[in-house]
Amino acid sequence: MKPIQLPLGVRLRDDATFANYYPGANAAALGYVERLCEAEAGWTESLIYLWGGEGVGRSHLLQAACLRFEQLGERAVYLPLAQVVQYGTEILDNLEQFELVCLDDLEAAAGQRNWEEALFHLFNRLRDSGRRLLLAADASPRELAIKLPDLKSRLTLALVFQLQSLSDEDKLRALQLRASRRGLHMSEEVGRFILTRGERSMNALFDLLERLDQASLQAQRKLTIPFLKETLGW
Repeated sequence: MKPIQLPLGVRLRDDATFANYYPGANAAALGYVERLCEAEAGWTESLIYLWGGEGVGRSHLLQAACLRFEQLGERAVYLPLAQVVQYGTEILDNLEQFELVCLDDLEAAAGQRNWEEALFHLFNRLRDSGRRLLLAADASPRELAIKLPDLKSRLTLALVFQLQSLSDEDKLRALQLRASRRGLHMSEEVGRFILTRGERSMNALFDLLERLDQASLQAQRKLTIPFLKETLGW
């Protein structure tokens, strides 16, 4: 088999780990994705479909699964279809040589006949090879604009989880968890101040935390409200 040549720019985020994921109402989805990484399973349990709106953690969980496989010495691949559809369906060739295949942004291929057929054949090869497949999209399998009936049928075999947005309380806990993983102490007062003044999406909140982490290191100061106001101009 020829080696897989992945496009430049497709890489895993180092902070996209299971330990860094605060599940909130998504504990069941997290549990099944972790189980997918650890146990031999039949095809049904080796095919998981995650869906939900922006910022619910779909990409995080897919990348975390890939990182876990790499830590276990197994081969895994992460493909955000929104970034790779331009390269053609050949990028799906021979992916069955990976133990785990994670396909993100499935909606980017919906409605494109060549992509739908290529995905259908990939799913069959993965099933026949006993591999595992983790999918993510912005809509449920029923609502996804897939035209190929055979592919639609394959998607109905998956364990499907709708990822829910975090509540404000959960966002606070997620921020505190991510801060502690960086060696930062974030008090409830500081966390709530960020939530009232910053953007609401988790991606924006985590980007903000990264800025604060770097500023805190440079200034050798703790996370306090005066420090936040000074650093962020609030």
